[in-house]
Amino acid sequence: MRTGQPLPAVGDVLAALATGVWHWDTATGQVSADAEAARLIGLPAEPVTLTEAQVRARIHPVDWNEITGVVRLAAAEGTLAEVRIRIMDEQSRVIRVVRSRSRPVYDPEKKAYLMTGTLQEVAEPIPGSPAGRTAVTGDWRRSREAFLLDAGRALAEARSTAEVLRVAHGLSMPGFSPNGLAVFGVEGDRLTIIGHYGQRPGDEAPFVHMSLDTDYPAAEVVRTGRAVYISSPEEYKARYPLTWPLAEQFNRRSWAFLPLTASGRTMGAWMAAFTHPVAFTPDERSVLTTVARMLAQALSRAGTAETQRELSEGLQRSMMPTLGPEVPGMALAARYIPTGGGLQVGGDWYDMIPLPGGPSATRGRAGAGRFALVMGDVQGHDVRAAGLMGQLRIALRAYASEGHRPDAVLSRASRFLHGILENGAGDDDGDDGDDLADLRFATCLYAEVDPRTGVLEVARAGHPDPVIRMADGTVLFRPTAGGLPLGVDPDADYPTTRFTLEPGETMMICTDGLIETGGHDLDTGWRRIRTILERHEGGTEELADALVQAVHGPSSHHTTGPLADRREDDIAVLLLARHPDGAAARPEVRRTLLTVAQAEPERIAVARQQLRELLHDWSSADQVDSAVLLLSEMLANVLVHTDTDALVLAEVSGEKGERRMRVEVTDAGEDLPHKRRPGELASHGRGLVLIELLADAWGVEPRGVGKSIWFELYEKP
Repeated sequence: MRTGQPLPAVGDVLAALATGVWHWDTATGQVSADAEAARLIGLPAEPVTLTEAQVRARIHPVDWNEITGVVRLAAAEGTLAEVRIRIMDEQSRVIRVVRSRSRPVYDPEKKAYLMTGTLQEVAEPIPGSPAGRTAVTGDWRRSREAFLLDAGRALAEARSTAEVLRVAHGLSMPGFSPNGLAVFGVEGDRLTIIGHYGQRPGDEAPFVHMSLDTDYPAAEVVRTGRAVYISSPEEYKARYPLTWPLAEQFNRRSWAFLPLTASGRTMGAWMAAFTHPVAFTPDERSVLTTVARMLAQALSRAGTAETQRELSEGLQRSMMPTLGPEVPGMALAARYIPTGGGLQVGGDWYDMIPLPGGPSATRGRAGAGRFALVMGDVQGHDVRAAGLMGQLRIALRAYASEGHRPDAVLSRASRFLHGILENGAGDDDGDDGDDLADLRFATCLYAEVDPRTGVLEVARAGHPDPVIRMADGTVLFRPTAGGLPLGVDPDADYPTTRFTLEPGETMMICTDGLIETGGHDLDTGWRRIRTILERHEGGTEELADALVQAVHGPSSHHTTGPLADRREDDIAVLLLARHPDGAAARPEVRRTLLTVAQAEPERIAVARQQLRELLHDWSSADQVDSAVLLLSEMLANVLVHTDTDALVLAEVSGEKGERRMRVEVTDAGEDLPHKRRPGELASHGRGLVLIELLADAWGVEPRGVGKSIWFELYEKP
């Protein structure tokens, strides 16, 4: 070339060197090749754009697998990807060997590789032969190490036998990936098929329950613990003539049978079968042996985990009851989900207990069909918590079946649990049970239900209050009297709260796991659950599913597996709905009833909160504030000027925008209140003045014993 002449085009230079250029975008699945690259892969010498499938049809299948592995490794290390490729014609004959060099770039947004590279013909030994095997990637050792790291990571993360088999099937071994796999197990003196890939369903039938004395490679591997490598059909037929007809039908060319050994015991065999000849060089045998060891360990872990899951699920199911037959006029639904990790057992439980009825019942309490609902939570998520839960559940059923009232049932249960813990029963460290770490307790809510009237009598031991969803979707806590958790004090008292579940209303009782899981505290978790209850439309079963799905995704009465491992606490939820009574003409009424005792002035705050929740969608915030203020005044008057308890009844009725709010406070005091004209410095006497100023209507009504003072507010649109 003379000085001053322009340089030739890059394409002309590459063509003169018999070097083709190609471009591959895995996101689109298209490969572009110039004329020389097209010629080298056996196509007419002209620029062409092909699909991956069209290119793959021209390349030896072993080399195609090699390409994908080398590309991933080069992209991860930021190096060149170099591979020698056998080009095939339409009759699957090798027509030439070419060398490809490229620098792959990974696009994380598209999750795809982008490559531009060169292609040159080489005159070296064909990959697959002993001489050419080490030239498949140009860096066999590095490719092998990367493959083994990936394989070990994938098998270590497999959680079940089926998942282990899927991972094994997906392994792309560098240069000699099998297209048929089978994993054999052992039962007594016979082989079993744990799983297989690359064969049709039913092809495994001749090998199922094959005797270990059979002249078959897998049986020999299990008997001796030594691997068997077969490089050709002729060798197979010569070594195992009796079982060769069974293998001949699969049209394979090479086989490797390796022992699956874990903890010094041969637990089965792994077969890797190839449709092309494999020489099984020392490097190849090393890779296969390493994979077999990892596969055995993964299968052993998965088998142990599956056994533990089966045992723990059986234990938990045996402890969790069914809800029994349908209750006339009511609907019941329940869900239980154990915490994740470990043995999938925990201390939460629910129960439905038929109660004795009729005139012969304790203290003459009639009413056949009565039943009790129980929701409890033993501290902890381990086997001991599950054991204590089972004992406590049985004790509660026994006390309830004897006809005791709710307060007596919980008192006896608390004394029972305290005795177990004090004696160290169930200790898991073998000491006397006095360790701080061994201290346990249980929260519990026990509700006796009369399905005929909807009356509930509730006793509570440190457990969250029940929640009521009214017929119009309004949701509020139903405050109930309570005592200490079970097992803390053997002499603790558990007062009973009585209220009525009105037609169309649903009661929810749950453990704190439903509320607090997912980083929520009681306030934020309650707001999340309240939104679900308010917006849900459907039956109790659908509502139960919606509640647990909002916390942890889809579930059933029993949920395990990866989903369960994300749980922070056990979850138990029970719903009781009373069917509407069919009185369509009667307008819907929201109602809440609450007692404020002389010894419990703090319940005035509970009453105010109840009223606010009852009026959550009232159009005027000022009227809500006025109603809360007047309720506080009325309750304070009862506690200050009488020595009796106060009963609060709040109702909302009518159509939205034209509703009426009525609040009534009843006490047993004999003196009727009267309006005063207090001086500027007086600290009393303004209650009725405020009611007269703020209420649309009010009044004082004497009762047979005591009196009632009430006020009404009318909604202003």
